[in-house]
Amino acid sequence: MSGDADTPTGGPFAELADPYRGELLAHCYRMVGSLHDAEDLVQETLLRAWRGYPKFNGRSSLRTWLYRIATNTCLTALGSTHRRVLPSGLGTGVPDAGPAELPHLDHVSWLEPAPTSALAGPARADDPATVVALRDSTRLALVAAFQKLPVRQRAALLLVEVVGYTPAEAAEALGVTVTVVRSLLQRARATLAVDVPVQDRVVAPPDLDSGLLHRYLRAFEAADVAALAELLVADVEYEMPPIPVWFRGRAAVLDHHVRRVFSRARRGLATSANGYPAVATYTEADDGTFTAHAIQVVEPRDGLVARITVFLGDGLFPGFGLPLTLPPRRP
Repeated sequence: MSGDADTPTGGPFAELADPYRGELLAHCYRMVGSLHDAEDLVQETLLRAWRGYPKFNGRSSLRTWLYRIATNTCLTALGSTHRRVLPSGLGTGVPDAGPAELPHLDHVSWLEPAPTSALAGPARADDPATVVALRDSTRLALVAAFQKLPVRQRAALLLVEVVGYTPAEAAEALGVTVTVVRSLLQRARATLAVDVPVQDRVVAPPDLDSGLLHRYLRAFEAADVAALAELLVADVEYEMPPIPVWFRGRAAVLDHHVRRVFSRARRGLATSANGYPAVATYTEADDGTFTAHAIQVVEPRDGLVARITVFLGDGLFPGFGLPLTLPPRRP
């Protein structure tokens, strides 16, 4: 960070607060389901904290104090009904890709992925333990489930279950009694017990995911249906926000690729989102260049691909530090 000592981007306060920026971003992302919104909320949090720092009395840790400000900043921004969704939250997946119409619903507030490096912080993005912890708390289905909770339930659950607050600390942060917090937690846990699918298998550490991702990327770029089939579990799920239709089952996903995805040449770049392997995909244009098409989050299970969430459009690419175009393939 740089700047003058009397601004929130420089001086003693910045040096103290900067190590928490990544986890604050992850906290705000879990609250709002959007990287761009979360970044704005973290900036607002740090501005509020900088203004209030001269009165910070140290009764709590700086981390606890910053989380308290971040949580209340999110609550103020969200209102009572705001939530983001995935296609799987709107209806049942279809097992046949052939007759499916794929309209875009651009008026829906869709959940967005976030770069693992941003959520972990630059210093910890390559730490396997940090990445696995992020995966456990920011996987897309879980963040989507958080979005179904009323915002105070969401905040109480995240503060206690993810951040590690005691119910008493959460009560102080939210300005309510401990009894109210316990009630919020009980209702939030009951909702999640119904809405979030249980991960019945322990996922592999990130270094094992990389081999699967590169195999997936090779099959994708080569339009190799047989190779892709070998990588998918039988009950694979495939979503494409902002398209509300989603597919379940290997046959439907492969048929979709044959009919639509592999009809044009594609390229991909490996990346990571929400602690999971991901691919930035590009479609060949008429002049031979490749233009940004989607960010695919690839969720493994037992060494194969169990879920693919394809976030269509180029709007997420800058946040991932990815180019919007790639040069033509060499002859």
